[in-house]
Amino acid sequence: QVQLVESGGGLVQAGGSLRLSCAASGIIFSGHTMGWFRQAPGKEREFVAAISTVGAATAYADSVKGRFTISRDNTENLVVLQMSSLKPEDTAVYYCAARRGAWYDNNKPAVYHYWGQGTRVTVSS
Repeated sequence: QVQLVESGGGLVQAGGSLRLSCAASGIIFSGHTMGWFRQAPGKEREFVAAISTVGAATAYADSVKGRFTISRDNTENLVVLQMSSLKPEDTAVYYCAARRGAWYDNNKPAVYHYWGQGTRVTVSS
């Protein structure tokens, strides 16, 4: 059974930082590209960041470039999203996702095979 479990969400003031983690089980983690998406109330799910199978390549949404960093530890089956300089517009439920291999169209939710349940991030002004 595949499980992606996010943690680390919470309430933070604008300008602050949060570290989101996603623990994976039931998959060959090193064979999966991992992504983070977010969904704010009343909005569609949007791409945040992605990292290739061994971490050699990363991709970010323009809105988070320079503020967020995605990383992974294939020995721990863990992917991390370090968020800094948070803004109120970063408020959303953040989801971890996994797709088998491949490094294209990473910003499209439809290409991911597995999803976590989400962790809520609230940034107050």
